[in-house]
Amino acid sequence: MFFSLDGALAAHPELGSRTRAALDGLLPGPVLVVLPGGHGIRVPALTGPPAGAEVAVLQTSANFSGGPDPRRLEDVPESIRAGADLVLDGGELPGVPSTVVDLSRYEDGEWEVLREGAVARERLAELLP
Repeated sequence: MFFSLDGALAAHPELGSRTRAALDGLLPGPVLVVLPGGHGIRVPALTGPPAGAEVAVLQTSANFSGGPDPRRLEDVPESIRAGADLVLDGGELPGVPSTVVDLSRYEDGEWEVLREGAVARERLAELLP
């Protein structure tokens, strides 16, 4: 997870111009973007980064694929919490899960919604150049 789009783009200089333009339209926001090579970029729309967060944070989902979306730390499966180096409790989370969109073939104009969430497929079609 990155705390700025500029930081995310700087970390991925290999991205083509079409993909970069798509990221500029989608992020920051409630979207996780899958890139070529299986890498992902997430830049949440925060009012400000957490104190000391000047670099990207490696994270994983707090649930198993297809499992319920945890809203509180105690909803996260114990096996996931036990494997984490650091766990931050931000209290109960509002909203809906992020949308996951695959842009790994976007330079060729192809994209796919892997999980519809906060941003609907129709809205993605409007946002992607």
